[in-house]
Amino acid sequence: MRSVKFFIAAGAVTLLSHAAFAADMAIAPPPYASPVVEDFGGWYLRGDIGFSNQRVDRLNNALDSTLTSSVQRNSFNTAGIFGVGVGYKVNNWFRADATGEYRGNSQFFGTDRITYTGGVGTDTYHATKSEWVVLANAYVDLGTWWCVTPFIGAGVGGARVAINGFTDQSIANNGGGALPGLAYGADAARWNFAWAAHAGLAYKVTPNFTVELAYRYLDMGDGVTGDLRTFDGVNNINNPMTFKNITSHDLKLGVRWDLTSPQVYAPPPPMIRKG
Repeated sequence: MRSVKFFIAAGAVTLLSHAAFAADMAIAPPPYASPVVEDFGGWYLRGDIGFSNQRVDRLNNALDSTLTSSVQRNSFNTAGIFGVGVGYKVNNWFRADATGEYRGNSQFFGTDRITYTGGVGTDTYHATKSEWVVLANAYVDLGTWWCVTPFIGAGVGGARVAINGFTDQSIANNGGGALPGLAYGADAARWNFAWAAHAGLAYKVTPNFTVELAYRYLDMGDGVTGDLRTFDGVNNINNPMTFKNITSHDLKLGVRWDLTSPQVYAPPPPMIRKG
């Protein structure tokens, strides 16, 4: 009997000591969902490289009015794109930047099968084209999943389109009405209104460094050559060749460096022990 009372007393003492020790311990907070971390805005620098896939609607000339018909096939080869810019991220869904880029030399080749009073002929065109493009852009970031952010955007600005080394070699296919000839267009450049539409994916490598893979549709307006003249410099009419509506489907790889350090979140204060 005495043994039983001893064990009961020992158990009571053990329970009381555990209760006192628990009172000195901090109470563990209940489980909860992690708060959403806001992506604060700030200035950033950007750089881009890529390549173009360009189009032109057609080539126009003052002498087209003498033609009965004209069927053209025109193409550019791929050219490199090199750009830099500075921007500001307003919040976690909206940002804007200003960019400047050089679009490298693209070789142009075209043919024009023409009919005119008294004959049929073919013109073969060659030239080189390049541009400087300046744009103000705005983007909407559509949310972030596993550090990947899809985005869309639009831009407006100007494009300096330069056409160099233009030649027009003509051949009369049926031998009537016209002689074979070769005409040259002097180098020329012009500034046009330009606009763009963007879409892509951004991957945040670190809090301050982001990589982008983007598609862009770019409309750069018209290009123009100097006055076309024959090999001996003769021309009775001012007739530069106009490249109507030059557009490009661009693929770009870009990087962004955030100049504002991300906000540092302090850990929660330690629990105060009671007792």
